[in-house]
Formats: sequence, structure tokens, C-alpha cells
Amino acid sequence: MPHDRPHGASPARPRSATLLLAFALLGVVAIAPTASQAQTPAPDDVSSIDGILQAYYEVVSGPAGEVPDAERDRTLHHPDAWVAIAGTNSDGDPTVRVMSLDDYHGGNQPRSQGFWEWETDRVVSRSGNMAHVWSSYASARTEGGEPFAEGVNSITLFFDGTRWWIMGWMFDSSAG
Repeated sequence: MPHDRPHGASPARPRSATLLLAFALLGVVAIAPTASQAQTPAPDDVSSIDGILQAYYEVVSGPAGEVPDAERDRTLHHPDAWVAIAGTNSDGDPTVRVMSLDDYHGGNQPRSQGFWEWETDRVVSRSGNMAHVWSSYASARTEGGEPFAEGVNSITLFFDGTRWWIMGWMFDSSAG
């Protein structure tokens, strides 16, 4: 029986199976972030849920005149992360604004007022490499000061086998 392939070569794979494999691999590559998309994170920031949530609150906190630490924040967030801010419009109807992390940071201008936010309670639900966190918080104008606001952040996390990523987060500006 004649052979159309060199000795030892694998039999031809059906074209549909090859395309399916190629698309599956592209999907994995598209989901996996690359090192060039953010500076290297501090290991303590991304090695645990506790660490990433502590860093999450630290990057937004600081005195007037200082800018939030957007570079550190980028190391916490997956390159495709989203931010959603729920609220109400002038008629009292519910609204939500969804944006990228870069859109959230905008021009990253210095704070006009001091802003400190810290976690006051946490509920974690985990399944495999996914975790959802309900993170209650308080906000004040001075470190350790009297809170002017309280609320809950809804945070979705993913563990890639090496580190935790913030995939997205949401809060309701009209609540509490």
C-alpha cells in the first residue's frame, strides 16, 4: 500500500479537528495575560485573596494632592477587567456604567480631598479557580477617620495557578 507521507509522520488530521484545536489554543492565549500588559506585581499583592483585597483598598487610599496608584492597580487587574458603577438617574431609575480599568482611572489626577477606604467585612464564595467577594467597606477623608460613607464592593477574582487576578468589580453609588 503506497504512503503519501514520510516514514514516521502522523496520519493527516481532519481539517475540522485542526481548526478546532487552533481556535481552542487561540482562546487560551487570548485569556492569558502577558507580562508586557502590566508591571510585575508585588507577590504579596496577588498570592492570596487577602493580599489582593488589601492591595485593592490601598491603591485608592491616600491624602489630598496625591494620585491613586494606577500602576499598582493595573498589576491587580486582569488586562480585560471591567469596572461597573451602579446608581440612579435624576428620575430615580437604576443605572449602571461599565468601563475598563483605564477608563475608570481616566487622567489619574491628584485627589482634591483625602480619601481612605478600608474593608469592614467580607463574604467569599469560591468554586475552583473562581471566587466572588462581597467586600463591605467604609470611606473617610483622613486615615482612620470618621467614615463619611459605607457600602459593599462586589468583586470577581480568578486564580490562574500562579496568582489571583481581579476580573471585575462593581459598587452601587446609591446604596447605603
